[in-house]
Amino acid sequence: MFKSSESADGLDVSVLAEKAGKGEVTREKILDTAVGLFRERGFDETTMRKVAAQAGVALGLTYHYFPSKEAVVMAYYDRVQGEHRRVVEETVLAVPGLRDRLAQMFHTKLDILRDDRRLMGALFRYTGNPEHPLSFLGRGTKAIREDCISLFAEALEREELPDDLRVMMPKAIWALHMGVLLYFLYDTSDGQTRTRRLVDGSMDLTVSLLKLVKLPLLAPVLGPVRRSVLGLLREVELV
Repeated sequence: MFKSSESADGLDVSVLAEKAGKGEVTREKILDTAVGLFRERGFDETTMRKVAAQAGVALGLTYHYFPSKEAVVMAYYDRVQGEHRRVVEETVLAVPGLRDRLAQMFHTKLDILRDDRRLMGALFRYTGNPEHPLSFLGRGTKAIREDCISLFAEALEREELPDDLRVMMPKAIWALHMGVLLYFLYDTSDGQTRTRRLVDGSMDLTVSLLKLVKLPLLAPVLGPVRRSVLGLLREVELV
């Protein structure tokens, strides 16, 4: 029998945990440095060598944690989504009204990305190539995309929705949120106030339309239309 402080190969578990903790600190330091350089100098101008030098670590160690700049960006995507989920779960999901709940989710994402419009613009070019691992709509970012959609689904959980709308709405809201982020890149207003107004107006319209399509009086007309839309989305594998 091994002591509880040892692993099966005789290594002290506390030592392994300490090494793992130091490794995570080093990884986060490299990521922080890389994102800072992306913001300051631009994505194309930043090299892994510059990241290593700025972080004060060996180039080989930098490549150990991030084999390429693309790997750094994927970690950045994960960080943004993780931060958005954390804030939403801690503060936003408890907001009582659907309109305010969704609006705060959108505004929270803009808060997280407020310093990264330049970086987002540099990365947006990959969206046109579905095979590129950094494409916002590609296979490489599928897990992040699905987590984002599931977060919108959680925001809708307390709402009384027909089954078809419960399936379609999270993805529809996610698509709207992607459109808002695209507008955000081009918004030159002070503090991107126009984007903020777009969010609030879009949420007013979204909730109003949702109330409209749920009206029993319109069910004989809109019900078949909704089923047709859902069938089409399933046929092309969008849901």
